[in-house]
Amino acid sequence: MEIKKKTTIKDIATLLGLTPSAVSKALNDHPRISQKTKAAVQEAVIQLNYQPNYLSSALRKGKSNLVGLIVPRINTHFYASVIENIEAILNKNGYNVIMAQTNESYKKECQSIYTLLNIQVDGIIASIASETVDFEFYRKIKQKGVPLVLFDRGENDLEVDYVGIDDYNCSQLIVEHLVQQNCSRIAHITGFSHTRIFKNRIRGFRDALQKWELPVEEDLIIESNLQIEDGRRIMASLLNRKQRPDAVYAASDNAALGALQVLLEKGIKVPEEMALVGFGNEPFSTIMKPEISTINQFSADIGKEAALAFLERIKHPEKKVMLNKIILDAALLVRNSSKRGN
Repeated sequence: MEIKKKTTIKDIATLLGLTPSAVSKALNDHPRISQKTKAAVQEAVIQLNYQPNYLSSALRKGKSNLVGLIVPRINTHFYASVIENIEAILNKNGYNVIMAQTNESYKKECQSIYTLLNIQVDGIIASIASETVDFEFYRKIKQKGVPLVLFDRGENDLEVDYVGIDDYNCSQLIVEHLVQQNCSRIAHITGFSHTRIFKNRIRGFRDALQKWELPVEEDLIIESNLQIEDGRRIMASLLNRKQRPDAVYAASDNAALGALQVLLEKGIKVPEEMALVGFGNEPFSTIMKPEISTINQFSADIGKEAALAFLERIKHPEKKVMLNKIILDAALLVRNSSKRGN
């Protein structure tokens, strides 16, 4: 079987009777190349199925105009919105985005960082996987001088630009709301406490209980992957206890949805017998009956600020620009899953 030879700039030049240098300038929209020649080159690119070697170009220029974007999952409105807004701003500024999904896997995260560094990306914007407790690969990004911006899930020890919300305060808002609904035994379905945002949410939850003079029952703080199946499993376990909680605060809307499904299947009245609050303002939270109370993280703003932090960092490579730590306000959206109308 004959292997088809890859088209080069020289092939386009031969077809059009131009020099390779003129073709290269036309592809890079050089002002000294006529629009007629640029149009002819673009037609030849399509005709010959020319695909530029971005890695080679990056090595020559020292710039690839590529930005790596690492996210734990793409199947949530939060991450989809962040991705959309990062890409919109970077595209307007001449950058293309290469996205990697870790599915919360530390191994996949390391592989993604290794690949992105190998293709000479100009920077990396990331949210850390839940499995990750070793940040050596992120330190390699810094060691190579590649700009790194973290969003949502960051790590203070890395000393890089970060965009997120006040997770501690969000837990305070939720507990205060539930106490005002006459809830006195609140369970917390949370993420893994080695992850900074969940550590802060747990800390805020504990402190809020103490503030309202409620007991801190450690067996009612349950760590998980915060997926629908986790919410279902944990809620079923809570309902089997002799002394049930009268409210559940889930640190993701997915877990809250799973919990609500079980409550409805068991005929538990929500919020009268069990109040429920989620986190993330996923679109389905307003479709369920009852609608799920939740935290609005303003994901679009997080995406925009992360992209702008990268652009600010890359515009001043020679300067020791002060680290951007952008903490955005979040809002508690009270809906029927927790509003008892007292």
